[in-house]
Amino acid sequence: MLPTDIGDNINGPSLIRVPKWVSNPLGKYYLYFAHHGGKYIRLAYADQLTGPWQIYQPGVLHLDQTICQRHIASPDVHLDHENQRLIMYYHGPYGDAQRSFVSTSNDGLNFTTQTNNLGPFYFRVFEHEGYHYAFAKNTNIDTVLLRSKDGMTNFEEGPHFLPNARHTAILKRGDQLSLFYTRFRDAPEHIMVSNMSLQGDWQNWQPGEPSMVMKPEMDFEGVNEPLIPSQPGPIAGMVNQLRDPAIYEEDGKVYLLYSCAGEHAIAIGQLFEE
Repeated sequence: MLPTDIGDNINGPSLIRVPKWVSNPLGKYYLYFAHHGGKYIRLAYADQLTGPWQIYQPGVLHLDQTICQRHIASPDVHLDHENQRLIMYYHGPYGDAQRSFVSTSNDGLNFTTQTNNLGPFYFRVFEHEGYHYAFAKNTNIDTVLLRSKDGMTNFEEGPHFLPNARHTAILKRGDQLSLFYTRFRDAPEHIMVSNMSLQGDWQNWQPGEPSMVMKPEMDFEGVNEPLIPSQPGPIAGMVNQLRDPAIYEEDGKVYLLYSCAGEHAIAIGQLFEE
């Protein structure tokens, strides 16, 4: 169990294998995650995907290092091997809305943030044919796709889709993309996937019909809690919900991370493609 100030309302996992160019890593794997109202981005580390996982108590990026107000969350971490740096997108309240920003690090522990307001919150970023694309949450309405030439500035707004989607995850294969997500107001909130072609004009891209990936089945996932529609925003205590999917790939295997019982725990399992 995690201490309450670290372990309640945890969400937004993003997992990397620490690259060889990082000196003296804490472990082989870094798992970034957040607290729904947290003042810093959390980090757990391990030498095996199955654990044991240890918490890096100081955290890695703190609210007072950013221009955000009240909290920061939803890390989305990428490896830039060419420049030997980690790129972490995150969000926080700024002005009258929650917005996304980007930070960089050479060691995965100490991040320097930029002040560019990139777009709405809950960024999940991927590269395709010379552009950086981001799925983001359009308040509590739907998901919006954006793109930028450098991934650091000038994200242009594109198509909207997936009403009520909370958080997305991406598995890309060439010009085909599998988009994982959950929807608030489902009962139970569960992980789905829709396929999307990346061919043609990006303004016309649309996900296909969803299919279910998984729903709560275990005690720690909240299966024994009341079956009621989920709501946007944070949730206290255990509930019958899965949230915040994330994809990790290694040695030809695909893994799915997700938040359990609402925001009570983070789990990882291998995903088998059909």
